[in-house]
Amino acid sequence: MQTKRVLVIGAGGREHALAWRLLRAAQVAEVIVAPGNAGTARERGMRNAAVAVTDIDGLIALANNEQVDLTVVGPEVPLAAGVVDAFEAAGLRIFGPNQQAAELEASKTYAKAFLERHGIPTAAHQVYTDLDQALAYVRQRGAPIVIKADGLAAGKGVVVAMDLAAAEAALQDMLEGSSMGSAGHRVVVEDFLAGEEASYMVVADGLDYVALASSQDHKRRDAGDQGPNTGGMGAYSPAPVVTAAIEQAVQRQVIEPTLAGLAAEGRRFRGFLYAGLMIDEQGGIKVLEFNVRMGDPETQPLMMRLDDDLYALLHAATNGDLAGRSLKWDPRPAIGVVMAAEGYPQSPRSGDPITGLDVTQLGEVKVFHAGTALLDGEVVTAGGRVLTVCALGEDYARARALAYQRVSAISWPGCFCREDIAHRALST
Repeated sequence: MQTKRVLVIGAGGREHALAWRLLRAAQVAEVIVAPGNAGTARERGMRNAAVAVTDIDGLIALANNEQVDLTVVGPEVPLAAGVVDAFEAAGLRIFGPNQQAAELEASKTYAKAFLERHGIPTAAHQVYTDLDQALAYVRQRGAPIVIKADGLAAGKGVVVAMDLAAAEAALQDMLEGSSMGSAGHRVVVEDFLAGEEASYMVVADGLDYVALASSQDHKRRDAGDQGPNTGGMGAYSPAPVVTAAIEQAVQRQVIEPTLAGLAAEGRRFRGFLYAGLMIDEQGGIKVLEFNVRMGDPETQPLMMRLDDDLYALLHAATNGDLAGRSLKWDPRPAIGVVMAAEGYPQSPRSGDPITGLDVTQLGEVKVFHAGTALLDGEVVTAGGRVLTVCALGEDYARARALAYQRVSAISWPGCFCREDIAHRALST
């Protein structure tokens, strides 16, 4: 019986996809998204609430006034600000890690030290607040090398510097510039790792967890994995590089020691735990980063493939009742292509009307909104990553063809996308 009301905090494609899947649960009658976007405003069974993700008091009032049964936190910013602690203090059921556990993403310095303390494989690194010291280390270490802003930077705080000039410019920009704000006033400089990246996410209730399907995203803006890092230009699931043997190794070497280590340090983790991995040609695994929420755009193809009750799973996790649970997945792959606004990621243009959203499409295709808004009843661009067009197919080639077919029907001035999403999967 559909009697439950769920609140999803956030405004992006990840939140649209989570809300869409939660709405398909047998118990869920309505999903409220705060603040949401044009897509969540137009979905039957969803509605937006104009409360910012940083307005914790406003979100608590919303959950109380709407008699929400479960709140699911999408983005990292409210988690780092302690939204879970505040909701729990108010007696409200919420899924996500508390403020202490969220430091695993909120501070890359903390995360790297945690990995070292618990013997979890990761790249060698140093931490700097002084520009001259950082420059000296980079010149001694050589390129390629990776520069990361310590704090939250909306997926854009990582520079993979392929030469010394790029590394020096990134350090100058973060430590003495203002592009990252306070997030870049401390940097992590770490060795460049060769291999193939993959995203591995689990739903955790402290020590027990349920694994989600593997996925892989494309962080570089341009085809062939070129150009600046972005929040993600597309994703697909499953990721062929994550074989059954590698998945077992990831759980044993990364997920389980991470959950055990956090619990031992008094930071018991309940929420979505995301490990960004580098997998080398020999099958060796190293952690590139942790996120304490679902990835974006990986969530979108994952929710396309999930063939199970997400509400029941997350509700069980809030009760510490995940032991023995598992999830059913559609065996077919899903591919998501991000359509971005002109100027992304540096200075995206906004306010352009979007055409083609209501075109009828054959096949299992879904357009998830991210940077969109309603202006006088018309959908307009309102961010850098505007849409994620997802499709399920019998194989990767069919899923990709369906996704790009739908992409071709949508347009606005200056829109662009990568034309090679899932190229690694198609080459295996």
